[in-house]
Amino acid sequence: MSHVLTRALALSLLLLTSGCGWYDSTFNSLPDAETTAGDPPPPPVTAEYVIGAGDSLQIFVYDTPQLSTSVPVRPDGRISTPLLPEIVAAGKTPTQLGKEIAEKLKEYVRDPNVTIMVSGFVGPLDRQVRVIGEAADPQALSYRDGMSLLDVMIATKGVTKFAAGNRAVIIRKVDGKDTTIKVRLSDLIRNGDISQNVLMKPGDTLIIPQSWF
Repeated sequence: MSHVLTRALALSLLLLTSGCGWYDSTFNSLPDAETTAGDPPPPPVTAEYVIGAGDSLQIFVYDTPQLSTSVPVRPDGRISTPLLPEIVAAGKTPTQLGKEIAEKLKEYVRDPNVTIMVSGFVGPLDRQVRVIGEAADPQALSYRDGMSLLDVMIATKGVTKFAAGNRAVIIRKVDGKDTTIKVRLSDLIRNGDISQNVLMKPGDTLIIPQSWF
């Protein structure tokens, strides 16, 4: 009886050892999910907005409401605030401008905390899309990613009744040289020809001529 028990124990031990060996050789050789799948790509980094002439800024000085104000960025790129009449704002991000104003206010306020919010967007010249000619509301628009010709026409409220929409052109800088791109605005707006809905680029100028008759 003891002999039978000894053989049974030996067989069980053998099976257990074999099972452990199978586990090690199989599962330990499986690829590591973290190394094969790879880490997910990081989210794209969006550059902070750069202030331009024509923008409207809201300046908040924490705990000092008398110094908080709303100001336009003048054509020369400067702003005027209480206690600080001449500050260059154009070309800076809201964060940079806030830090600069806070530093200048230290002369008058203890530990000033300044926040800048852009309430009216135009942006620097090289980030604008300008629309001139027979648009219902010609203007300079702040470029945004994915902006199309149709987006521009919606923002400028379409064309006037005198517009020669199908003779419109986009002037675009390519390698430092002006390039002309013909677009058929009338076909896009009136006929829904989506092939004319080209993507805009920062710095583009859309020119909509007047009809000859």
